[in-house]
Amino acid sequence: MKRFLVMVACLALGRGVPAGAEPLILAGPNGTVLKEGKPFRAVGVNYFDCFLRTLLDGDDTSYDAGFATLGARGIPFVRFCATGFWPREMQLYLTNRAEYFRRLDGVMHSAQKHGVGLVPSLFWFYSTAPDIVGEPVGEWANPRSKTQAFMRDYVREVVTRYRDNPAVWLWEFGNEYALEASLPNAVEHRPPVAPQLGTPTSRSERDQLTFAMVREIFAAFGREVRKYDPRRMIVTGDSFPRVSAWHQEHEGKWTGDTPEQFAEMLGLVNPEPINAMSVHLYAVDESRLGQAAQDARKLNKPLFVGEFGAPGQTPEAEQVCRRQLQAIRDNQVPLAALWVFDFKSQKEFNVTTSNTRSNQLTLVAEANRELSP
Repeated sequence: MKRFLVMVACLALGRGVPAGAEPLILAGPNGTVLKEGKPFRAVGVNYFDCFLRTLLDGDDTSYDAGFATLGARGIPFVRFCATGFWPREMQLYLTNRAEYFRRLDGVMHSAQKHGVGLVPSLFWFYSTAPDIVGEPVGEWANPRSKTQAFMRDYVREVVTRYRDNPAVWLWEFGNEYALEASLPNAVEHRPPVAPQLGTPTSRSERDQLTFAMVREIFAAFGREVRKYDPRRMIVTGDSFPRVSAWHQEHEGKWTGDTPEQFAEMLGLVNPEPINAMSVHLYAVDESRLGQAAQDARKLNKPLFVGEFGAPGQTPEAEQVCRRQLQAIRDNQVPLAALWVFDFKSQKEFNVTTSNTRSNQLTLVAEANRELSP
């Protein structure tokens, strides 16, 4: 009976509000973010598998307890994987779309109910969509490919379904595609082969990405989202460009980039109509956060630190978290998200309310009180 009532509530309330509602979070002038028209900064968390867990098991609604916990602790938003990770995990979407969206409705409604904003990442893993339609990964950059057709269909269905839900803060494409681009040793880093999970049985050079491909992919996604949602921010979901990104593209080498080359690549991998800049902050890139924040303001695009954090159960991990949060505040980063809340499969980064890394949630909550008293 309880499951039936949850189903009814999700179907009735999953979209949330009447059509035409104004998004709560918008890009503002000079690389700022506005909430209800006023300058706004916030730190959230990644809740990576809040949808994946119910996608794989329709009886698993544990995400609701997670959103309740985050809402009660003043965590304002989450970034999450709004798709299957492996091709096999998208079979429900391919065979029973109504049930697929019933489960995603449940996540959307739960977040809204508990006052938690959402950053859905629609194509998390870079080889999943091409594998689903039976094409190599390079077809992401072909406007006439089945891969881009799949992208357009999924964007239309998701964005039109949830664009009037105020819980959705912004739209994200995927996770760290540009880190796979123009690698000098690309042959050693092709997408994984796992036929039992829905991948092909082999890979080739056609599965290797270049920066030109990545820029086309991001721009195509942005254009598609803009057809259905003219206001919300759009981000790529990428990390910092590699320290050699410019030389990888132009020379095929690992030579370190100059600050000017870094700025050029950061702009290029966040092409229009992408209107916010995405980076992921880990120890190797901490020294570049200040420049990224300056470059984002020059381009009049808000900076979104989609991930930050440090692995391990030691006090040093908490100190890294403190340091990164301070850098986020000092550089006036509008939005950032800790990696990762309640993700059992990644123990070295997992933060819950009861494990040894739990104080990081307290640090995030404290940061939000300081940023938006």
